[in-house]
Amino acid sequence: MSKLVWDKTGERFYETGIKKGVFYPIDKTGAYPTGIVWNGLTAVTESPEGAEPTAIYANDIKYLNLLSAEEFKATIEAYSCPDEFQECDGIVEIATGITISQQRRKMFGFAYTTTLGNDTDGNDFAYKTHLIYGALASPSDKSYQTINDSPEPITKSWEISTTPIEISGYKPTATFVLDSLEFKKAGIVNVLKAIEEKLYGTENADPYLPDVTEILEVYETEVYLLDSNGDFILDSDGNKIQSVVYE
Repeated sequence: MSKLVWDKTGERFYETGIKKGVFYPIDKTGAYPTGIVWNGLTAVTESPEGAEPTAIYANDIKYLNLLSAEEFKATIEAYSCPDEFQECDGIVEIATGITISQQRRKMFGFAYTTTLGNDTDGNDFAYKTHLIYGALASPSDKSYQTINDSPEPITKSWEISTTPIEISGYKPTATFVLDSLEFKKAGIVNVLKAIEEKLYGTENADPYLPDVTEILEVYETEVYLLDSNGDFILDSDGNKIQSVVYE
């Protein structure tokens, strides 16, 4: 038995900030083969919809609640966007320097990182990387104002809806979160680093957004010890041996 204690040192957590935005155009196969830096990102507001209860009555009493399907939506706000995002915003260049709007909007993937802090390490404590698949941007307002004695840059925004993807054993979803704190606590930061190398690229490989199957394959490959042939090393009971890496 133990008594509950609130706000212990090191356990006063918070989440803040937004950084490392990446835009991933989708190709004809449904893959996201190219990652492009999204500069000027200022906010992402997640606005899931659905999961609304419908009451069912029987025998003169409330019998049960049925929940409607849930959909992930969000709003991206930024001072600018990548040139390659224009097609996702329904804008097409028909000649050098000439663009038209109201064209077909392409789907895309998106990633961004938020900061996890606590009372002892501040903003250096941990972080979460958010992945969004199957995003489609809707038309949004653009407000242009005169320059005055208190000028402010125009903030652009894009409301996005998503098409969820299949995950074996779970309901389809369009968003995933990689929590660096949980990877560190489990001693598998090598798995997170391997996924990040795909998201952000390396000196020898271009960035791209891997699908869920590939992320799980990376997890399997990195979390267990492999021999020189790439086969799993097993213990005396035939179980895979975990590769523990905290830093």
